Amino acid sequence: MESVRAKTPAPKRQFPSLQARGPLSRCVLDIVGSAAPRSHEPGSAPAADELRRLTAAALAASTDIATDEDIQLALFALYSLHYGDVIEHGDDWEWHPALVGARLEIERAFEASLRAQVTWAPTPASVQEEVAAALFTMTSPEGGPSLARYIAKQATDEQLREFLIQRSIYTLKEADPHSWGIPRLTGRAKAALVEIQADEYGQGRPQNVHAAVFASTLRSVGLDDGYGAYVNDVPAITLASLNLMTMFGLNRRLRGAIVGHLAAFEMTSSIPSRLNGNGFRRLGYGEETTRYFDIHVEADAIHEQIAGRDLAGALAEDEPELLDDILFGAAACLTVDGWAGQHILEAWEAGRSSLRLRDVESRGAEVLQ
Repeated sequence: MESVRAKTPAPKRQFPSLQARGPLSRCVLDIVGSAAPRSHEPGSAPAADELRRLTAAALAASTDIATDEDIQLALFALYSLHYGDVIEHGDDWEWHPALVGARLEIERAFEASLRAQVTWAPTPASVQEEVAAALFTMTSPEGGPSLARYIAKQATDEQLREFLIQRSIYTLKEADPHSWGIPRLTGRAKAALVEIQADEYGQGRPQNVHAAVFASTLRSVGLDDGYGAYVNDVPAITLASLNLMTMFGLNRRLRGAIVGHLAAFEMTSSIPSRLNGNGFRRLGYGEETTRYFDIHVEADAIHEQIAGRDLAGALAEDEPELLDDILFGAAACLTVDGWAGQHILEAWEAGRSSLRLRDVESRGAEVLQ
């Protein structure tokens, strides 16, 4: 008779301890930090009335939502209920009306702020090739300073680690925000999005999932690969970059924007990936560190063609009423990610950390507190 081996219990899942950045994020974190009530009536959440009041007050007081630490962390925490990995009781709170209501209020203000700031070239006709050409023009490389060029030529070892910490907020979730768009599309656009995402998820091979490859990059330099480990260290604009694509992906009415965002994202990835990989090689890092960047050099050169023509161009032809949102999503991607990159570059050129706090200590791995 075959002996039965006792199974070792799986280690208890660890959730990051998020630190509030103001009254609104403190209220959100206090609510979701407790077990959800059985009733999902709008007023059943503890501090539901306070949440409504603080949401309105934070939005009224903010001068720039994209860089507002309190608002962006609150929105990140609310979106985390849909992703998992960050809020321990997230499954219970995901669709609570009080939290969904606060999220919608923040989204409306965030979207309105972006629409007031983001611009793009004259709108092309809703023809596949014309839309693709407009997106390629919009995303064409520019001269002058760039974060990727700085990384390739100048970044120190500490700055490279900072860069990975900043990137971890999205990249450990890579592809997930855009995948919300799959059930919101049909026909040619849906097929193109699935084709891109299949590559992002490793074509069925877990070790090739891009988020898993990036986790290996983090481990190779002694950083924590747990999702959310560095949320407390990154500024609002880094959170805003992820929040932007999640907002586009979660709202069906913004399906044009998530398509435009992905098109711009893919069209601006290949060259920076090559430069980023070169920066790590310059300081002696090997393939286990650079693989993530190296696979994006070729993959995204292919993805940009699919995203521009078969995804965005086809969607504009099939649903012409979404053309403006496609262009808005692309321009918003370039704008917000540009702000995030500029924040890092300006900090480094001034000789300071791009993270929220600058003291460095060792906890087995070098992390930034």
